[in-house]
Amino acid sequence: MLLVVGLGNPGERYKKNRHNIGWMAVDAVIAGHGFGPERRRFHGLASEGRLAGRRTTALKPTTSMNISGQAVAAAMRYYRLASRDVVVFHDEIDLIPGKIRVKQGGGNAGHRGLISIDAHIGENYRRVRLGIGHPGDKSRVIRHVLGDFAKVDLAWRDSLLEAIVEAAPMLATGDEAGFQNKVAMLAPPSKPDVS
Repeated sequence: MLLVVGLGNPGERYKKNRHNIGWMAVDAVIAGHGFGPERRRFHGLASEGRLAGRRTTALKPTTSMNISGQAVAAAMRYYRLASRDVVVFHDEIDLIPGKIRVKQGGGNAGHRGLISIDAHIGENYRRVRLGIGHPGDKSRVIRHVLGDFAKVDLAWRDSLLEAIVEAAPMLATGDEAGFQNKVAMLAPPSKPDVS
């Protein structure tokens, strides 16, 4: 069993926020791989399906981002999973828009969703960091993260989500490097403007 988690904040006002790109990724996987209907479970919305033949539950916590760990821990307990069986998609301001990085364990860089998950299940789960870019000034970070994607961002965002859907089965087989490389090949991030 694999647990794929998308981090975001619930509610219409947050639906298109950059902070919710984790939710968007999981929604894309659910739709792209024909998962079943979502049901309210584990303090979230859960949908079941298969990736590379492996039974998979996709979970979007409906707590606030800051207490996402409650939902992840509840699902882990129910399915009796190890942290290695958990993959968390989340936004990352320290990566340029559209860049992706996969890692197991490590720090949380102050991301409150990850801080909550770390507190509930430890740090040894897999993280898929989805670059949303940094606004350039620390004082603008919250507004940037909780702001909606601009129209100019939709092309790279949608391309990234499509690539995630195509490469997702590699996460089920434990091929994180292959997943990361395939996504980068299918949806290369645009070069930052240095002019």
